[in-house]
Amino acid sequence: MTTDSTLPYITATEAISRFRNRSLSPVELMEAVIQRAEDTNGALNCLTHEYFERALQQAREAEKTYATNPDSARPLEGVPCAIKDWHSVEGEITTYGSRLFKDFRPDQTAPAVERLLESGAIMHCRTTTPEHAHAGVTRSPLWGVTRNPWNLDYSPGGSSGGSGAAVAAGLTTIADGTDGGGSIRIPASASGIFGYKAPFGRNPTDREHPSETVLHYGPLTRSVADAALMQNVISGQHPADPHSLRDKVTIPSSFQSIKGMRVALSMDLGYFDVSAEVEAHTRALADTLESLGCIVEEIHLGWDERVFDAWLTTWEGLFWALAGDQLTDHRDELDPFVVKLIESGSQRTLKEFYGVNATRLSMYQEINKKVFDSYDVMITPTLAVPSVLADHANDDESFTIDGRPASAYLGWAMTYPFNILSTLPVASVPSGFSPTTGVPTGMQIVGKAYDDLTVFQLSAALEEATQWANRVPSL
Repeated sequence: MTTDSTLPYITATEAISRFRNRSLSPVELMEAVIQRAEDTNGALNCLTHEYFERALQQAREAEKTYATNPDSARPLEGVPCAIKDWHSVEGEITTYGSRLFKDFRPDQTAPAVERLLESGAIMHCRTTTPEHAHAGVTRSPLWGVTRNPWNLDYSPGGSSGGSGAAVAAGLTTIADGTDGGGSIRIPASASGIFGYKAPFGRNPTDREHPSETVLHYGPLTRSVADAALMQNVISGQHPADPHSLRDKVTIPSSFQSIKGMRVALSMDLGYFDVSAEVEAHTRALADTLESLGCIVEEIHLGWDERVFDAWLTTWEGLFWALAGDQLTDHRDELDPFVVKLIESGSQRTLKEFYGVNATRLSMYQEINKKVFDSYDVMITPTLAVPSVLADHANDDESFTIDGRPASAYLGWAMTYPFNILSTLPVASVPSGFSPTTGVPTGMQIVGKAYDDLTVFQLSAALEEATQWANRVPSL
């Protein structure tokens, strides 16, 4: 199979345009990403199951649609789409990153995935996740370690790390992810791509975690426009999710100038240690916003470690409720850190669990008072470091940030606070590359509750100004 070496890196937006003008066939694009997967997945280990022959057949059908009746083409007709192996797909093995489910075939499809496939996207592969999507790095007893395409010694992040690596390295055109503590934004940052955590209710969640406010389905893409394409397909009320919003926000393909927009910069959210190189890249991107006419002012948000305690209370409680019974017969088959999460969750009280709501209210009042009463958006680093090592241990007591001790679990991920404040839309955009490791860095753009459009508007302006999509890993 011989393909154009640049094809794996084109955006879905460009691909669809070329499908329509017949300068590119869906088959050619599918062959290109399959070739890229065959060439690089051995090093990255970012895929679990592959459906290449079936995907090629679906691409031939999409090619026929564009040739004979292009007006009938669906929004993502013929676009290769990697689906995270934590998202149920009816009849297809879905492992959730766990040896306990290595042969499990769900009887239903997650609503967000269902909508992507019904819109014409072609699922040609599944992507790796840590067991039960529990961590910000992607490794599991079932699938092993997933590596960053910019530097194989480092992690592409997690828990949607396989999706992040696959998009960045050209093994797919678009991918989906889920975000319970940063699991879309962490790999977006570490992999140098765009990721979006929609506000709670914008995108339907799934049947396995009904009414779970920390959990968000969403896109991982090489461009803002591609994420908009996916959002416009995924979002909207769904009968499987009682909290999915009736009012649908359609994200346009272009935006007005951001000149005059007021932007608050929080470098540490009040309590994070941030590495010098991440801080430098964040400030440089803030300077870019000023050059585009924004008014950028640094603020002190004032959050503290109670935010992490609130998120961890929720996270551990969920693990105990959902997977506690797995300890009885399968303790030795589980990731040891998953066991720790479950055991810790079993000690949480209902008073602690409900107390998270008080922290959530305090956080919301503080960010409204200090940020959204005066500013349109807030920017802050996505990760406090470019990334962590691929074999990073979540309980590593020696972990530091620029020599300062930090929690190895998520003390380096500035994402989880916005899963507590789940109604705030948050994107992660690329901000630079580490001069020492070559691993990308990212910056979060945090919007007011349910204000998706302003987040996309600012993201699109930064993308145009910095041209981040022009760099691809040399893997």
